[in-house]
Amino acid sequence: MTGLAVGGAEVGGLEVGGLDEGSRAVVVDRPGSHRLVRRDVPAPGPGEVLVRVAAAGICMSDRELYDGRRDAGYVRYPVTPGHEWSGTVAAVGEGVDPALVGRRTVAEGFRACGRCERCRCGETSLCTAGYAETGFTEPGAFADHLTVPAQLLHPLDDAADLRAAALLEPAAVVAAAVRAGGPRPGERVAVVGAGTLGLLAVQLLAAYRPAELAVVDPRAARGEQALAFGASAALAPDEEGAVAGRFDLVVETAGAPTTAASSCLLARRGGRVVLTGMFTPGARGIDPVHLSLSQLELRSVFGAPSSAWSDAVRAFGLGLLDPAPLITHEFPLERFGEAVALVGEGDPATGKVLLRP
Repeated sequence: MTGLAVGGAEVGGLEVGGLDEGSRAVVVDRPGSHRLVRRDVPAPGPGEVLVRVAAAGICMSDRELYDGRRDAGYVRYPVTPGHEWSGTVAAVGEGVDPALVGRRTVAEGFRACGRCERCRCGETSLCTAGYAETGFTEPGAFADHLTVPAQLLHPLDDAADLRAAALLEPAAVVAAAVRAGGPRPGERVAVVGAGTLGLLAVQLLAAYRPAELAVVDPRAARGEQALAFGASAALAPDEEGAVAGRFDLVVETAGAPTTAASSCLLARRGGRVVLTGMFTPGARGIDPVHLSLSQLELRSVFGAPSSAWSDAVRAFGLGLLDPAPLITHEFPLERFGEAVALVGEGDPATGKVLLRP
């Protein structure tokens, strides 16, 4: 994959680099094997933009991809990972507004077709044309540059913090969960898990002015951070029994083996539960007797439709969502192996890990 650099040529009307610069990318050839390559700066095709990456987050899905634990239908090796990212439009392809050049931006990861019934109904994360996602089946942002369809962009304010904006992908997933849960002011709300998704959920849910906003997580430091973000109580899992059946809305974000079932027990009769964490085989099942007798409304979220992305970007622009305090580690592309090894190791001091090309 090593190739000649563009060498001062113009791509979409913009000079993109000198002969010796090119564009670097992390390539995972197969589980457990990666390399940093230098290649030509990718040229945007018709309807596409070229983005200079500012920051890219590493999440558990990326760790699963690297370890070979991601479902085979949701990854295509070799691949450049990176689905959580922010950057600046460097060039545009044919048919794309040239005014986008220089804009700070993020973009949706799912490459929805825009034509199937689900897409036409606004459910772009349920596109029936087949799964395709930046960083899993399409080249991602663990690179200096990437190309994406212009229709997936969500431009940011000129002064937007691109370091923090790299977390707008998980924020969009949380925004999808909040939409599914339909919080109303004055309700009692619980968030299960205080990782990246959980702490972003606390920020978004706090904007609805709940009467209570409790967070359940075994890590005391994460509970303290949740309180700083607007939670009214931080509970350990062994304290769940005291508040069982209390909450109007429960948003599960942990994806731990027991949290789907325990989240249902936290909800009041007739309450709502949204499952956002990514569960692995062997997770404890939800008691169908409890589910039916309690008349729970149960939803799940995988990724985010365009509408949720709009919600997250809007909340970020208004200052209702501040992902920056969640970032604890930053690495250059050359240290990808070290960076990915931190993710999922259980150290409570490790929050969001970024790559900074």
